[in-house]
Amino acid sequence: MDLDPALAEVIGSLPGVQGEVTAVEPLTLGITNRNFRVDVGGASFVVRLAGRDTDLLGIDREAENVAASAAAEAGVAPEVVAYLPELGALVTRFVVAEPLEPERLEDDPVLRAVVDAMRAIHGMPPIASTFDAFAVVRGYRTIAAERGVAIPAAYDDALEAAEAIAGALVGASGVDPRPCHNDFLNANLLWLDGRVIVVDYEYAGMGDVFFDLGNFSINNGISEDAQRRLLEHYFGHTTPANLARLQLFRVMSDFREAMWGVVQQAISTLDVDYVEYAERHFARCLETAADPRFGAWLADAPGEIS
Repeated sequence: MDLDPALAEVIGSLPGVQGEVTAVEPLTLGITNRNFRVDVGGASFVVRLAGRDTDLLGIDREAENVAASAAAEAGVAPEVVAYLPELGALVTRFVVAEPLEPERLEDDPVLRAVVDAMRAIHGMPPIASTFDAFAVVRGYRTIAAERGVAIPAAYDDALEAAEAIAGALVGASGVDPRPCHNDFLNANLLWLDGRVIVVDYEYAGMGDVFFDLGNFSINNGISEDAQRRLLEHYFGHTTPANLARLQLFRVMSDFREAMWGVVQQAISTLDVDYVEYAERHFARCLETAADPRFGAWLADAPGEIS
């Protein structure tokens, strides 16, 4: 079987894995790296070949490996088989699981399972990297501008909303920074025997759990009723403050996604329309920030969350 040279080198470097490669299948859901399912020696693996210049996206590959390994130990991620930094590769066990379609997230048992997985991640040992959405969007702007990418006009309006959110949270009571996934896109959620498996820990870092909650809720389009139940399952109840923070971090999630799409226009070699991606997330970011309740969310956010 003819293999991509980079992929062949990774397969040949897997510890304790021998035998013939019987199948290679590109996995097309990823929009940063090249991903493959590889069957070799009677076992199945996922090989992730890192995209070019992904450090500019804030990805710390060492921290990703630590987080993915810890999540596997916690039972919410596939086993890490090999981390090969010299080859730009992370190899995990292939998990036979179902995609978790967004409409299923309205079902309470499924939503509870998501919260269980999220809490398991937030309960992992500390990792070396950090994630601050407010700093990320500014950093992405600098990187994009330095590489000649035009900054969308929507950036200034989104930044105004972000600054209001950051100001509202100064000195607010809350939770200490915890290991967070920071990329709860639907493609990263799998359903296996009544539990949720979370993949792709590239953006994992110590941060605010509300970013994970907001990121999950906005990217999966869950209803306002499901958003309330998400908080009830996570905290045991809903308060004006934790509901407000969820809404505000939905804004920050889309701002991050939009600026991620802007940076990708400068560095990615994948066939993805990152301009449309950025425009779509900017539009939703500003739509949420224009909600008549935005001022009330800012006022409520500093209150007690639990």
